[in-house]
Amino acid sequence: MLISLEELEKATNNFDQARKLGGGGHGTVYKGIMLDLHVVAIKKSNIVVKREIDEFINEVAILSQINHRNIVKLRGCCLETEVPLLAYEFISNGTLADHLHTEERGSLPWKDRLRITSETGKALAYLHSAISVPVIHRDIKPSNILLDDALTAKVSDFGASRYIIPLDQTGTTTAVQGTIGYLDPMYYYNGRLTESSDVYSFGVLLVELLTRRKPSVYRSSEGDGLVMQFVALHAEGELDKILDPQVIEEGGSEVKEVATLAVECLKLRADERPTMRQVEMALEALQTPKKRVRDNLTEETDEKEYAATGFPSTSQQAKTNEASRCYIQEEEFLLSAAYPR
Repeated sequence: MLISLEELEKATNNFDQARKLGGGGHGTVYKGIMLDLHVVAIKKSNIVVKREIDEFINEVAILSQINHRNIVKLRGCCLETEVPLLAYEFISNGTLADHLHTEERGSLPWKDRLRITSETGKALAYLHSAISVPVIHRDIKPSNILLDDALTAKVSDFGASRYIIPLDQTGTTTAVQGTIGYLDPMYYYNGRLTESSDVYSFGVLLVELLTRRKPSVYRSSEGDGLVMQFVALHAEGELDKILDPQVIEEGGSEVKEVATLAVECLKLRADERPTMRQVEMALEALQTPKKRVRDNLTEETDEKEYAATGFPSTSQQAKTNEASRCYIQEEEFLLSAAYPR
């Protein structure tokens, strides 16, 4: 829907600073109240360069074909300015990062973290496989996941996203974009963007939710980044050393399963990672009540259930620990340039 500049100016009281919701170097987001009383978030660019224009147009093109409850909705755009103004549905409760990285004791219980990851996984699986031309988000991180009053996840910020032509199974070569700490190492080195790049970023998101630590700043006493440290401790069976104490207290056996899923998403080789559809199914299974009581399951049943999602069962994990250690050594070599110490 096209919206006039005049209407957006009225909605924001001429882009009054009191209506400012947030922003950064590229743009500012304002709260606006439209004539029909709908509340919207209006994205206004701070700079006029071709890349900014391209990203705004790209975001309009992508969001106009998307309809999913866990993806922020584009209400309309204004084409009367050099860089288009975008009006989104207003999501009232900030970002996942706001709720995760706070001093408030007991914020974001485990059940909410698990549900938010499941909803985000559904949104990415939808983008990769349920629309006519698949879309790669390319910048999955907590600050790009909005939360409403019910803490329902809404994936946002599609400026860096890209279409993938189905016939091109090898991906698209692009200039590397994204956020350090969440970038797929293979994409960083060869510029080949595929759906598995989002899978890697989602794996980092899982680690961040499990540990309540920021991958962009975390360093272990040995100088390892968050991903490398998490994978190593998982292989050694010592995840308690890095997990958020609240997660340990509230998560029970689900924590180990989500941690294993995260490690699978973080495989160095893109072709060894699960698809987002497999990830979605695994997270959905965790939230099915009958699948939560795993202590009563036989190993055979455990093997069969995990075979359906493509992830290793508890009994299989022991067999892969040695391979995980080899992975860590290889990752150390490849990630040293991407994550300077």
